[in-house]
Amino acid sequence: MNNSGTFTKLRPLSLLRQLSNCSDSTCLQALSNSVSWWIYVEQGKITYATHSVEPFDRLERHLRRLSHQIPLLTSEVRVQVRLMFEPDSHSQLIEHDSNSTSHLPEYQAISWLVSQQHIDSTQAAVLVQELVKEVIESFLLIKEGTYELTEPLNTTPTICRLYVGKILESCQVRLQNWQAFVPKISSPYQRPYLLINSNLQEKDLPNLQPDLTNWMKGFSLCHLAAILNQDEIQLAQSLYPYILKGGIILHEPDPPFDKLPKIFEERYLRRSLSEVVGAASRREVRATPKLLSKLFLGLVDTKEKLSGTVNDISEENIAAVQQLPQIYPPLNENFQEPTILNNINPACQRVTAATVTAQKVHKIVSVDDSPTILKEISYFLENENFSVVTINDPLKAALSIIRHKPDLILLDLNMLGIDGYELCRIIRNNSIFQKTPIVFVTGSKGIVHKVKAKLVGASGYLTKPFTRAELLKMVFMHLT
Repeated sequence: MNNSGTFTKLRPLSLLRQLSNCSDSTCLQALSNSVSWWIYVEQGKITYATHSVEPFDRLERHLRRLSHQIPLLTSEVRVQVRLMFEPDSHSQLIEHDSNSTSHLPEYQAISWLVSQQHIDSTQAAVLVQELVKEVIESFLLIKEGTYELTEPLNTTPTICRLYVGKILESCQVRLQNWQAFVPKISSPYQRPYLLINSNLQEKDLPNLQPDLTNWMKGFSLCHLAAILNQDEIQLAQSLYPYILKGGIILHEPDPPFDKLPKIFEERYLRRSLSEVVGAASRREVRATPKLLSKLFLGLVDTKEKLSGTVNDISEENIAAVQQLPQIYPPLNENFQEPTILNNINPACQRVTAATVTAQKVHKIVSVDDSPTILKEISYFLENENFSVVTINDPLKAALSIIRHKPDLILLDLNMLGIDGYELCRIIRNNSIFQKTPIVFVTGSKGIVHKVKAKLVGASGYLTKPFTRAELLKMVFMHLT
């Protein structure tokens, strides 16, 4: 097999299958639509996989799932992991030596969690397995791109080895399950918003949890599933009837998640269908729904066998995979397209506190001596389920915070009169705010600032300039 090539000539699925038959260790590096993937294979088994789109966001979501089973994996520990290991910028992550897992910061973070006994080796293996599966799912959707095989430098202890065949089998099942929602849902990173008619009552939303309606205002399906401790496909299944009837609308993924390949892209569907029809006419082959589904996903090369059916991965060619506990229950094997309900009117408007009751409005206080930054934060959080209080006089901030008793505090680091470190220390000295998340919002970068922030009791660190997605991600970490 060549050490480099394009995915127009060799599909991701075929490439991984070939690597599973290799006795050597290698790092598969792929690039598509400015997203990079790294898949580490050791003697035909996957040791880790990641891609360049928000790896610590991905790690945080899966750690949240584990935290429901592991009391020691608290939110404070998860925040500490990000403060210690997350690079200051996206470019730093891309520029790492991709030949070595020792330079993958989120992999280092998992190893640290084991060394500090926050999780044990089996739980770490479960975590790696779930991260790998999510990355491979997106990798299998690549339609156009380039790849390169390099020799890895294995200087970091291997947490686990995953059988390629079983990982592919699991990913293919999940991708096929997503097809029940095509074309309404094209990406697990789409953002659902609840739109309801003024006459719609809570009884008309039987399958929607109150917590879900609270957070369905900007978070993606993946993030909502993590908040609710559900599987993404199960969540999509409960939302799908309302999406069909217009009760829920889906916004496109926020950057950089919009760069990841989609489950459904119309231009590739047209091309795949035309290839099937052409092959069927030449060979008098019946294009079965199963075949169309696999072609639709790009999981089989149309130049290969078109015999009316597509052979699944042969069980005898797959070694027994190590049985690890599941983080969440597996999907029902008899997964079916959800039933369409008829109790949502097409005429809709944005949900308000008056139409959906029992919503908790989180209060956020933002302290900054820059009116521009305060306006930007208020703008980013508007139309969300937050009450935002802005304070532009840092000397009066402590008294204002005591009066408002916020659920989260955004605190500028460099202010006239008093710096953020000192103000954070003052706030923490008040017993009321011992557990209140305090996030520094600053242009200062570097590990020294992060260490000092942790010493004075900061919960997080948001670097200016920041996007709406980055701000919401920080809120997501601390208010759910």
